[in-house]
Amino acid sequence: MIACECAVCRSPDPRNRRTRTSVHVVMGDVHVQVDASPEFREQCLRCGVRRVDAFILTHAHADHVLGMDDLRRFCDLRGFSGIPVYSTPEGLGRVREIFPYAIGEKPVFRGYPAFILREMPTVLDLGVGTITATLLPHGEMRVLGLVFEERETGAKFAYYTDCKDVGAEARALAAGAQVVVLDGLRPEVHPTHMSIGEAVEVARQIGAPTTYLTHLTHAVDHAVAELDLPESVRLAWDGMRLTL
Repeated sequence: MIACECAVCRSPDPRNRRTRTSVHVVMGDVHVQVDASPEFREQCLRCGVRRVDAFILTHAHADHVLGMDDLRRFCDLRGFSGIPVYSTPEGLGRVREIFPYAIGEKPVFRGYPAFILREMPTVLDLGVGTITATLLPHGEMRVLGLVFEERETGAKFAYYTDCKDVGAEARALAAGAQVVVLDGLRPEVHPTHMSIGEAVEVARQIGAPTTYLTHLTHAVDHAVAELDLPESVRLAWDGMRLTL
């Protein structure tokens, strides 16, 4: 955190060095980027992200949308063409407001981004697999929760960030997932995010073999907090890679 000298902010543990939350999912030969934090460029360089075929914006808060301008490089790599951008109507409206120069099938100039805006369907079929969407509460906003299912392998992955609760419908959609990622902001209760305790309870209800908590604040020391978690619940960290 800016101007903070707490033990976590001064920690030498690299797992305590956190940028804002996003995830890159590969199903078959399709690369899907979910959200673009203000550090999106840095994250791509660090993790070697070289392709984006589709982009999903879970919601249009600044920490998830402001890195979208850096999708411009992936438009270049797609042969000077736009990237499909999926979100809620509210999310798409914010993209239009923030990036009016980037809306269209092709970039206005070479090197610019171009976003082909599409409302996220309940089930997005990408050929190699599907992404099922559900709505999760995040204050007055509704956020896209996403469940990825790859056809060839049967791998299933649920991604529920930035939410205060995971209702029965969303829990049912996540059933059978090998890995679930849940919002788990901090130990203390928060009005729009799940606390770590609340997330652990949701993880218990879903029953996945492994659950990772994300969107952690500097109130969470990675090594210390994991000691108190059930064996099936772990903390995510920047640059983490999973293969299902």
